[in-house]
Amino acid sequence: MPHISVWIHFVWTTKDREPLLTESIRYKIFEHFRQNARAKNIFIGALNGWVEHVHCLVSLGSGQNLDEVMRLLKGESSHWINKNELFRGKFHWQDEYFAVSVSESLLAKVRKYIDSQEEHHRTWFLEQNRAF
Repeated sequence: MPHISVWIHFVWTTKDREPLLTESIRYKIFEHFRQNARAKNIFIGALNGWVEHVHCLVSLGSGQNLDEVMRLLKGESSHWINKNELFRGKFHWQDEYFAVSVSESLLAKVRKYIDSQEEHHRTWFLEQNRAF
């Protein structure tokens, strides 16, 4: 059995970057991501986001590729979100996504960055309001 260590930091957004992911909805969606990932043998090392985007650190398994993981996570989740009527209208993620490999030496920093997304964006928002 091959041993591989390929970490990918994914980022994707709501359609047109609409700020739809309120805190309570975010936590429901994130819990679904985790459950769905476990069921599909996708290892999530960190998961967080803000009102219009998601950060997800994934360890790719043998035979997994970027598009497949995104289809299984992002694609399946939009179906689940609509089925469970978390929003009034039809929910969509933006088609595109960002993905970058993460070296073992930077894993802790990337995890910390992802884990602190809410604090990071709240602070940024407050600073922007003060500047305005």
